[in-house]
Amino acid sequence: MAALFGRRMRRGAASTAVAAAAMAALSASGAPSAVGEQPAASAAERPSAGASGQEDPSVTGDSPYHTDLPPLKGPGRNDPPDETPATGSAESGIPATVLDAYRKAEASLAASNPRCRVPWELLAAIGKVESGHARGGRLDTNGTTPSPILGPVLNGVGFANISDTDGGAYDGDTLHDRAVGPMQFIPQTWESWGRDGNGDGRRDPNNIYDAALAAGSYLCAHDRDLTAERDLHQAILGYNRSQEYLRTVLHWYDYYRKGAHEVPDGSQPAPGAPTGSGGTTPSPAPVRPGTPSPSPTKPGKPTKPSKPGDGSSSKPTPPPTTPPPTTPPPTTPPPTTPAPATRLVDLGDGALSAPAGERFAERPAVRAERADKKPAAQAKVRFTLAGETGTTFEGGATTVTVTTKADGVAKAPALLAGGKPGALTIKATLLGTTEPVTLGLRGEVTAPRADKLVRTDETELTCEAGATFEGRIALTATRDGQAAPGVAATATVLAGADPADGEKAAEKGPYFLTPGDEPAEDRRTRELTLTTDAKGNLLLPELHTDDTTGTFRLRVETTGGAVVVLELKVTDPA
Repeated sequence: MAALFGRRMRRGAASTAVAAAAMAALSASGAPSAVGEQPAASAAERPSAGASGQEDPSVTGDSPYHTDLPPLKGPGRNDPPDETPATGSAESGIPATVLDAYRKAEASLAASNPRCRVPWELLAAIGKVESGHARGGRLDTNGTTPSPILGPVLNGVGFANISDTDGGAYDGDTLHDRAVGPMQFIPQTWESWGRDGNGDGRRDPNNIYDAALAAGSYLCAHDRDLTAERDLHQAILGYNRSQEYLRTVLHWYDYYRKGAHEVPDGSQPAPGAPTGSGGTTPSPAPVRPGTPSPSPTKPGKPTKPSKPGDGSSSKPTPPPTTPPPTTPPPTTPPPTTPAPATRLVDLGDGALSAPAGERFAERPAVRAERADKKPAAQAKVRFTLAGETGTTFEGGATTVTVTTKADGVAKAPALLAGGKPGALTIKATLLGTTEPVTLGLRGEVTAPRADKLVRTDETELTCEAGATFEGRIALTATRDGQAAPGVAATATVLAGADPADGEKAAEKGPYFLTPGDEPAEDRRTRELTLTTDAKGNLLLPELHTDDTTGTFRLRVETTGGAVVVLELKVTDPA
C-alpha cells in the first residue's frame, strides 16, 4: 500500500499521541524504491493471518500505506467551527482525473450492485492512503500512471511473504509479489478482482479507472451493504488487516464526506519516498525523531519556491539547507517480452463436477503454448463461467484473468458450485492474439447432498392392519453439520426386519398414497422421492396399511449416502 511519506504532525491536545504513533510506525516500516514504493505502518500493528496461518492475502498483501491524517481544528488554525474542510483547501483537493474515476466507479456499481451502495468518498479515502491519489494525479490522458506505483517486495522481511504469482507481468518481479497501481492490488488479487473501468478492453492495475472500479467491486463482495457499519469495517479490513489502517481510512472518509473539490491533475505535490530496503533503490531519507524542522519563513525573508501547477510566476529559490540529490535514482528495467502464445491445451481429465453449494475438488487449468508447442510464459488467459447454475469463482467473480508461469500453465481460482444443478461451461480465452483462441471446459453442478440424516419425531411405528399409522415421520438432513436444503431423498418400504430379506420395495404391507384424483387403490406406492426444505427438513406422507401383518422396514436415503432405517410393525386388528 502507500507509504508513511509526506506525513504531517497535528497540533493541539492530540499532537503528542499522533506524533508518537507516527514516529513508531516510521521507524518500524519497510522502505520503498524510487519507482513509487511505500514503507509500512509498524508490522506489530498488523494482525496475524489467523490461527491457521493460511488466511488468503488481503487486497494489498498488507503492504504499507500512508499514515497522514486529515487536518483537525487546533491552536493556530483557522478551521471552520464545524471542522468542515474549507473550500479550496489543499487537503480536500482531489486531482480531476482521479476524482472522475472514483465517481464513475460509484455510478457503475450503483447500477450493477445497488445493494452495496459504495460511496465515492470511501474510494477516495482508500486511494489517498494507498498512493496519495496516484501520486497527486500524475496520469496520462487515459488515466494510467506513466511509471508503476509499486509496494515493497513481499518476501517476508517486515511484510507478508507472497511468492510470485504473475511471472512478473504486473510487478516486474519473478520471485515475489508486490502491490501495484494507484489502489495497490497484489497480482493474485488483481487476477480475481481486476475490472475494465474505462472501456478500453483491458484490465490494468496502473489505470485509475480500472483500479477504482476493482476496489469498489472488492469492497462490495459477500453481498455487503456499506451503509452498515459492520460491513463497512469488514470491507476496509479486507483491504489491509490492520486496525490502524481502518482508523486512517475512516478519518479520510469522514473528511471527504464533509467536503472535497477538484484540482488540476499534477497540481499537488507527489508523495515523497523514504529510504529503500530489500534491495530497492533508496530515496532521500525521511526526517527522524529529534531532527529539528526548518523554521517557518518570516516577513521580509525570501519566499519558498512555488509548487508545480500552483499558478505562481515567481522564480523559486531553493532553501539553502536542502541540497539537490547528486545522482538521480535508477529506474527498474522493464521485464523482457516473452514469446507469444498461439494455442491452449486443456489439462483436465474430463468434466468438472461438484454438488450444489459445495467447492469443486479440481480447478480449471489450461496450458498456453507457442507455435512450436513449447510452454508460453506470461501469457494471459481469461476464464469465464457460463450457465444458469449460479456457480462463481472463489470470491464471487464470474470472470478472472490468470498469467501463466514458466510452465505455461494457467489455473483458475477454485469454483464454488451454485444452488441450481445443471451443466456449466468454463471458457478459457487466450488474450493478446490477433485471432480469438477460446477453449471450452465442461463442468456440472449435481444435486445437493447430505452426509447425515436423523429422525426428529416421536411417532409410534406400530399400527393395526387396515389402518393408518398415527402421525407422520419427520427427519432432518445436514452436511458438515449445517442444514442441507434441496437434497433429494428416497423413502422405500421393504419386506421383513432383516436386510437379508432384500432391498427392493415390498409388494405388500405399509404404503404411501401419491397425490391425485384417482381412487386410492390406484395411488398406492411403496417407494417415493422427496426433497428437503430450506432448513433441511423432510416430512414423509402418512403411512397406511393393508391387511398384511408382520414386521417391515422403512429405508430413507438421501443424495450423498445419508441413510435411516426404521422398523414398522403391523398387528392384527384388535
